[in-house]
Amino acid sequence: KLFIKDLHFDEVPVRIYLPRVPSASKRRGVIFFHGGCGMFGSIRSYERICRYIARKSDSVVVSVGYHLSPERKYPAQTLDCLTATVHFLKTAENYGVDPHRIIVCGDSAGGTFTASVCQELVNRKDIPKIRAQVLIYPFLQALNFNLPSHQKNAFIAFLSRERTVHFILKYLKKDCSMKEAILAGSHVPESMNLKYKKWIYPDLIPEIFKLGYKPPLPTSLLPQVHEETKELFETRLSPLLAEDAVVCHLPDACIITCEHDVLRDDGLLYKKRLEDNNVKVTWHHMEEGFHCALGFFGYGIFSFPSSNKMVNHTVNFIK
Repeated sequence: KLFIKDLHFDEVPVRIYLPRVPSASKRRGVIFFHGGCGMFGSIRSYERICRYIARKSDSVVVSVGYHLSPERKYPAQTLDCLTATVHFLKTAENYGVDPHRIIVCGDSAGGTFTASVCQELVNRKDIPKIRAQVLIYPFLQALNFNLPSHQKNAFIAFLSRERTVHFILKYLKKDCSMKEAILAGSHVPESMNLKYKKWIYPDLIPEIFKLGYKPPLPTSLLPQVHEETKELFETRLSPLLAEDAVVCHLPDACIITCEHDVLRDDGLLYKKRLEDNNVKVTWHHMEEGFHCALGFFGYGIFSFPSSNKMVNHTVNFIK
């Protein structure tokens, strides 16, 4: 049912999925950024998901094979995603796509790249605006690793609290011995904590998600760790830290969060930020969902109910 082609968009590898059935009007386009902490994953590992989205939503899907870390140093991954998106926005009509109906989508680190690309394109006047964004259990901030979801899911399979910080440090090619200091919050100066408290703070999480939460003990700043990890506060890595002047111009969003996921509260906090800035948000919460569940989609008996639900919520939102 699909034509599938491997191409390059300005030197960034992409795989494009085009429905075979002719369309009376121009189709919508979907740009997909796969997850994997910026270090794992590929176009191939998300083949099932992208084919399904293209077929079920009757859209042209572009899966982006951004270059991975450590071979390509951060922020090469975000820049590849940005390059591929701009290229598609400019050339959409060559693929039978309406350039004003392009949706950006990603899971986990792909959700980070999705949020970041949408923010970076807010002020571009030379290309069409992105129509919407889909963030599936995204990573959105590296300021606070002591939110309710970090505590509740600290030792969960696939992505524990400790592994989250370990992967971030590896992704940035930093010394992993700083992990404990970052988990404790010793990389954040008090002035920064106060500045961003209005956006990243346990009290902003709905009560229903805070059962059993215990506020962490205060810690003191380790200036050397702060100096070494300044990238953690860049909006490319922590899109939740973007200013309201940017957030208020972002496209409509669909946010999917999972109960058994350390990153659950990143999604909840971004949802609140978008809504506070009058951006329309569609939110789906997977009670039985966990981080990485999307990767099991389409594997028969190895698939999970939450995997199917996430993909179908994405398709319905795109439509």
